[in-house]
Amino acid sequence: MKSNETTQLVDRLKLLPTATIFSAVRHFGFDPCWMKDVHTFTPGQKLVGRAKTLRFVPPRTDILQQTDLGENSPEYEAMGSTGPGDVIVMDAMGKSWASIGGDVKLLQLKINGAEGLVTDGAIRDLDAVKEYGFPLFAGGRTGAVGVPDIHPFEAGGTIQCGGVVVCPGDFIIGDNDGVVVVYSEIAQQVVEWAEKHESYEEFAKSLIESENVSPGKYYPIDEELLDSLRKPN
Repeated sequence: MKSNETTQLVDRLKLLPTATIFSAVRHFGFDPCWMKDVHTFTPGQKLVGRAKTLRFVPPRTDILQQTDLGENSPEYEAMGSTGPGDVIVMDAMGKSWASIGGDVKLLQLKINGAEGLVTDGAIRDLDAVKEYGFPLFAGGRTGAVGVPDIHPFEAGGTIQCGGVVVCPGDFIIGDNDGVVVVYSEIAQQVVEWAEKHESYEEFAKSLIESENVSPGKYYPIDEELLDSLRKPN
């Protein structure tokens, strides 16, 4: 996907609620796409960007020796590649109590201009990290370190987060309701369907309110019916 196409999609995704995007992704047969037990810790901040990935695993002595490489470790490789337009997504195996990092480690994301962070693990030093200004979505918050529960293992691979598969380059969208993943190959179709569906829902709500009728008259959405009502007499 060309950069200008990505920019246009991102701008359009920013105008759509995650609930409608979720319905759109499911419409095209990609489910699960909604991250379970991953919540915003920065209410009111919308998140849209392309995924950069980091996978954690349970600690094991030989793996620790292979990956504990200081500034060249997988976590810094992943965060170092996350810049403007990118969202770092961290697979903590659903361990919502286990820290994926705190204010020192995550400072790299602020320096690089990352769009935000999503994890099914926990964020340490949360109040300090919130000051960095980008959206934060996580399974929890903690004051403890991640070891002995998780250890960063691989950057840039296919992961899961909140029970959803995430590939590098997928679109990540988050708002107060939660986080949805839009697989890059269907992003254009998802946006078009979601925009159309939002238009139908707004029209249905206006009819329900003006007629003072049960929502069941117009919901679930019947596009043919609504189109017929939109036509001039």
